[in-house]
Amino acid sequence: MVNYRHAFHAGNFADVLKHALLVRLVRAFQRKDKGFLFVDTHAGRGRYDLSVAGAGDTRERLPEWPDGIGRLWGRADAPAELMDFLEVVRSFDRSRGNLTVGPRFYPGSPRLVRAVARPQDRLDLWESQPGECAALRAEFEGERRVSVHEADGAGAMRACLPPPERRALVLVDPPYEAPGEWRAAAAALAEAMGRFPSGTYAVWYPLSERAEPVGLLESIRGLGAPSLAAELVVDPASPKMRGCGVAVVNPPWKFDGEARAILGYLGSAFSRGSGAQGSVRWMST
Repeated sequence: MVNYRHAFHAGNFADVLKHALLVRLVRAFQRKDKGFLFVDTHAGRGRYDLSVAGAGDTRERLPEWPDGIGRLWGRADAPAELMDFLEVVRSFDRSRGNLTVGPRFYPGSPRLVRAVARPQDRLDLWESQPGECAALRAEFEGERRVSVHEADGAGAMRACLPPPERRALVLVDPPYEAPGEWRAAAAALAEAMGRFPSGTYAVWYPLSERAEPVGLLESIRGLGAPSLAAELVVDPASPKMRGCGVAVVNPPWKFDGEARAILGYLGSAFSRGSGAQGSVRWMST
């Protein structure tokens, strides 16, 4: 059983990085009029109430959003590539009735993509935990262009690819709690590339002693497709999670430059110690 509950982590620095880059990927897909399919393999519940983010099943925990979206909420100096994401989040927060100065309602990746999706774009959301999936279904009840599945996200590759639209953006975002979970992510990605090699695939991963991404990144490099790694280190001395990254296979045109603008800003905004930084590097071209 996986103990991960995203509510504790909602809106933290890792979410901000992942979601800011996700918005840029969606915007890149929308440069063409033709619709596309967005697949989320670990969708969660869609949205999170940050006011109860610390409430757990058995004990209280400190929420992580104050050192994430909380650090950016009142700032107006972010680059345009990041400000786009911030405006989407702020608009979502207001639309759910928050009238306070700080953030309260934070959109997970499904709700974030739905907020910027066009009528011709489609969402296919996968979540294996029953409680989270039930909340996800309720969040998107009646949404004709959104499908929700209570199943292991690894099955999404076989079920969804290749899509009728012949255009797909896939987010692979496991919690990396179970042993060998990165191997499962690598295997799912290899299957996806075999079925639909022209798709764009974004894979989130932590930077920590317990879950080093070396094997995952080597497997991505071995796919033979253009790929880059966008990494954010917020606390180089941390014995736990010092940062995180997003690997993108088949990144859209000019995405690397947009990612560098976002990472450069977040490296400074989220710094918790000497050596904090954001970087973008090509793994294969």
